[in-house]
Amino acid sequence: MTNSADRYISTRGDAAPTRFSDALLRGIAPDGGLYMPQAWPALPVDATLPGRGYAEIAKAAMAPFIGDALPAGALDRALERLTKGFDHPLVTPLVELEPGLFVLELFHGPTAAFKDLAMQLVAALSDEALAATGETLTLLTATSGDTGAAAVRAFAGAERIKLIVLHPLDRVSPVQRRQMTTVEADNVLNLAVRGDFDDCQRLVKGLLAEESLREQGRLSSVNSINWGRLAGQIPYYVSATAQLGQAATFVVPTGNFGDAFAGIAARKMGLPAAGFVAAVNQNDALARAINDGVYARRPAVESGSVSMDVQAPSNFERLVFEASGRDAEATRAVFETFAREGSVTLPAGLLAALRA
Repeated sequence: MTNSADRYISTRGDAAPTRFSDALLRGIAPDGGLYMPQAWPALPVDATLPGRGYAEIAKAAMAPFIGDALPAGALDRALERLTKGFDHPLVTPLVELEPGLFVLELFHGPTAAFKDLAMQLVAALSDEALAATGETLTLLTATSGDTGAAAVRAFAGAERIKLIVLHPLDRVSPVQRRQMTTVEADNVLNLAVRGDFDDCQRLVKGLLAEESLREQGRLSSVNSINWGRLAGQIPYYVSATAQLGQAATFVVPTGNFGDAFAGIAARKMGLPAAGFVAAVNQNDALARAINDGVYARRPAVESGSVSMDVQAPSNFERLVFEASGRDAEATRAVFETFAREGSVTLPAGLLAALRA
């Protein structure tokens, strides 16, 4: 059977391949792994030509991942909803700060967070998938601020979806706390957790792994462990390259590593890119893993950039899966050891591939 971009496999290898709609509405695979497309689709050769609108770029980048899993026109309707919610005609304008240095503005959405771009899409696509089946969905999400605020704005009032947000007590910005906790929508519940973001994320992953909870209806997450969230971030790398007119080196502030991995995914699809720099603050588990060869959890250190205060970045698993040559057994071994012991020494071959 030919591998396809609209079929999804687990990074840990013990889940049956599934369609986009199921990956979207499950969030995490039954074996505890993260969903990945069986194959990377190729971007159209004209994807980065100047003058294309954001919706056109996003459709070209995302349609191969969806295939026929959603009702006809679902992606078009989702992209229309997305672009109407942004206050700039380019959606994500590229602005030159000085010769050779540019910033991609991702703050023109309803909560001024870059998460709005993917979250608005996931909300609309989830509505389409649930309307087609008549099912309901409970969404769990862990947040350090950005994700929760964007999720509340995107899902508030949804008829078939209940949203539960976990944020670390006293470790989100006052503005984002108000964005999350003052919404008047019956389908939104916000919970403060005594701990850090990693504690919230661990709770969400544990709940998603409880198959018995799914007997009461669909259960998923809108963190970037959800492939739909991550795929929704790929288009702005394509848009940035189209606006620049040449390959760029992308410097990406990194927390859960979803944003940076979306750029890597775009390059896997053929986007010309000179390189990627994943920038971390003092919460540097990712940098230590690649530089020192040991992936180890430490307590998150609170900083002024709360979305970067992550010491167990979930999407590192996707990077390991790719770097290992999509070796699910090796990926499972790394992350089961990490979950059990809080630290794992990366095999030499895998470390070399991560550094390549």
